[in-house]
Amino acid sequence: MIMVLDYDRVEADLASATLSCPHCAGVLRPWSWSTARRVRQLDGSNVAVRPRRARCTGCRRTQVLLPAACLPRLADAAEVVGAALAAKAAGSGHRSIATQLGRPVSTVRRWLRRARNEHLNWLRNVGLHHARRFDPDVIANLVPQPTALGDALHALAAAVHAYRRRFERQTEPWPLITVLVRGRLLTPVPAD
Repeated sequence: MIMVLDYDRVEADLASATLSCPHCAGVLRPWSWSTARRVRQLDGSNVAVRPRRARCTGCRRTQVLLPAACLPRLADAAEVVGAALAAKAAGSGHRSIATQLGRPVSTVRRWLRRARNEHLNWLRNVGLHHARRFDPDVIANLVPQPTALGDALHALAAAVHAYRRRFERQTEPWPLITVLVRGRLLTPVPAD
């Protein structure tokens, strides 16, 4: 799965052979489409999404090109999950977050349980890595947060800020974070 920040350019990039395979660096070519699904937005609306699939000309593996506003295997947009994580870092409980977002309590509880321990350390490290890569000066202003979730979100926000400063693009924060963490906002990285 490849998270795509500028999804409007996917077809042009596939046609011009500018997308490469993450496994072998071969060229990705259009192959078909994934199953359509509905993604719930922060305002309560639903957006139909049908991700593009591509196949590598080298290793023949297929990749799903998912818009960065979505998260793999979740029915809610990245900004919805991000709002839940930010509310939790600010001290809200899962019931009040669920009420605020208009989502089932069990769904929000499951999201918050997935954002724990080693995964939060990984998210923080990814945020710091990208912040350093885009603009090392941003890291000097980071202040420790009261929780590990707060530290992780603060590091990811620093990476977004550094990206915006370096490339002078006002990109929405949660889709950019989704790209930086390769769609693994709630999904732990598999052990090698």
